[in-house]
Amino acid sequence: MNAAAYESWIGREDEHRERILPHAVQAMAATLDMERAPGIGEALPHGWQWMFFNPVVRRSGLGTDGHPQRGGFLPPIELPRRMWAGSRIQYLADLPIDSMATRRSLISKVENKVGKRGSLWFVTVVHTTSCEGKTCIVEEQDIVYREATPPGTPQPKPEPYAEVAEFGRDFQPDTTLLFRYSALTFNGHRIHYDQSYARDEEGYPDLVVHGPLTATLLQRLALEHGGGKQLAQFDFRGVSPLFVARGFRLEGKRESDGSLTLWARGPDGELAMSAKATFR
Repeated sequence: MNAAAYESWIGREDEHRERILPHAVQAMAATLDMERAPGIGEALPHGWQWMFFNPVVRRSGLGTDGHPQRGGFLPPIELPRRMWAGSRIQYLADLPIDSMATRRSLISKVENKVGKRGSLWFVTVVHTTSCEGKTCIVEEQDIVYREATPPGTPQPKPEPYAEVAEFGRDFQPDTTLLFRYSALTFNGHRIHYDQSYARDEEGYPDLVVHGPLTATLLQRLALEHGGGKQLAQFDFRGVSPLFVARGFRLEGKRESDGSLTLWARGPDGELAMSAKATFR
């Protein structure tokens, strides 16, 4: 399919309505090893909206990577590898637990670029989540499609990230965490639970930590160091993958305007994810 055909998907819309289930919130709190889960009527924690409004597709409708087959709402881009590259999220109002909420999705951009390893397609989707007529969350999500990395391709040597942190903590991902997070977000992408697929088909050395999981952890870190203020916006971008059983660090520093610059630093000192948090 040519570029013009892919670009014809711009403007397509989709809508899902769903209850913000307390049981799912309790399960996420347990997955993140929290002492207490937020209760009914309390605000859904930042990043936990990714448990909801996900497409439910029959097993026969999945591609070999575990994602839904191409086409439908998203354009049928033929490049074999797809991932969530980053987001820009506005938190406008609390999304109460056990409320009925609606998410409207709009494809705002379809763009082709050329990277170091070949062609890339970027699809930007704007998700607007509302409850009782009030807009709660607006997120611009970037999805990237890329060519396959042949097995055995040498991985670039990680470059140490030079930024100096003011605060941070270590985090150790394990297979149970990745399994639970995949289940809670209904994410069938096999790179998170099928080691042979991740290694032999997509060229990773091991199971990959979910990008939105890392972004959720960075949002928790931001709130811990935000001086009690409410999170107004959180932007993040994935830079390099993190892998199971290899500990990494969540770090950050304060800026003069009151915002926080945050990042995840991989086990070899490399930058894995960059982020920025602003408050109100």
